[in-house]
Amino acid sequence: MPNIVIHKGRLIELHQEQVPLRKGGHTHFDIVKHPGGAVVLAINEFDQICLLRQWRHAVDAMVWEAPAGCLEPNEPPLNTAKRELEEEAGITAKQWRNLGTLVPSPGFSNEVLYLFEAKDLCVGTQNLDDAEQLEVHWLPRSKIKKMIKNNQIIDAKTLSILAKSVL
Repeated sequence: MPNIVIHKGRLIELHQEQVPLRKGGHTHFDIVKHPGGAVVLAINEFDQICLLRQWRHAVDAMVWEAPAGCLEPNEPPLNTAKRELEEEAGITAKQWRNLGTLVPSPGFSNEVLYLFEAKDLCVGTQNLDDAEQLEVHWLPRSKIKKMIKNNQIIDAKTLSILAKSVL
């Protein structure tokens, strides 16, 4: 069976791919194709970190997250990070540092997230999508550490980017 597209949505595609096995033969994997995204660890002059408390329909809950969003076609990840920080948190940054990459679910998705630290912040213009329901919070590292220990922060991309700075 050739590789087939099972579903094509606005953001993701679900593929069934034929994969050869090391000892011969093959199997099939269901793979979610995702455009990738950028995640921002924004740190203000008081050493507070920007976290969003955002409604996530898929888990039916408000989730603490770092500002983040999907790459547009041919958009460099840093441009995505800058765009999402302003759209979601209403801030811009003069200093940017690349913190590396993350593959959140390599067992079934090709998604790659690009991690960035943003400092020297300025007020920008928040511009939420119609579906976005979120609150912007600035939290000290000590509070964030407690939130992690108390299982209040459960989003994988947020935990990963916080580990680069907080832990």
